[in-house]
Amino acid sequence: MSMYKLTYFKDGAVGEPSRYLLSYCGIKFEDVRLTMEEWPKHKSNMPMGQLPILEIDNKTYHQSRAIARFIAKKGNLYGSDEFEAMEIDATVDSMEDIRRVMGEYYWEQNPVFKAKLKETALQKLPFYLDKFEAQVKNNDGYFINGKVMIDYMSNYRLSWPDFMWAAYSERISFILTRDVNQDHPELKKLVEKIRALSKIKAYIEKRSKIQ
Repeated sequence: MSMYKLTYFKDGAVGEPSRYLLSYCGIKFEDVRLTMEEWPKHKSNMPMGQLPILEIDNKTYHQSRAIARFIAKKGNLYGSDEFEAMEIDATVDSMEDIRRVMGEYYWEQNPVFKAKLKETALQKLPFYLDKFEAQVKNNDGYFINGKVMIDYMSNYRLSWPDFMWAAYSERISFILTRDVNQDHPELKKLVEKIRALSKIKAYIEKRSKIQ
């Protein structure tokens, strides 16, 4: 059996979708969480000087969405054909767009620039949320009409973006200090469904003990 090790920072952000996916797919992995103080001594050893990385049998892979896409394919969460896969990629890229905008605002240290970035982020966020809300509503509660997956006795049409939004919205909610999905009931219900899945619930419970 292959040995998996995912390395990222203690916060969720771009490493969390892969943690969700690995957990849901039943792939055992070593969950390495670095602190900001530890990061400088590891940075030079990273393929592109960034995290996350995924090590499989001591071979290192990088780029967060490439890693998540690989895991999604292994778990049949990447669509039933090339058209569905393209829809998934487009949805994931849109999620990344708004996550990046929110992240740039959050990490900016210059107060003048930070205020401008915050204004831009808060202007853009409702547009993305409304689009995502409509997409989920039009797809009967999921981002994409994917293959039927089974979690104990319930059937779900799950795909990679469902897990990604559950992870990303958690981070965005942290930045906003409120639930980003609170005014978007379809998104809120989807995130609750993802977090209630047995393997995701078990991961979140375990995560709370190691953070």
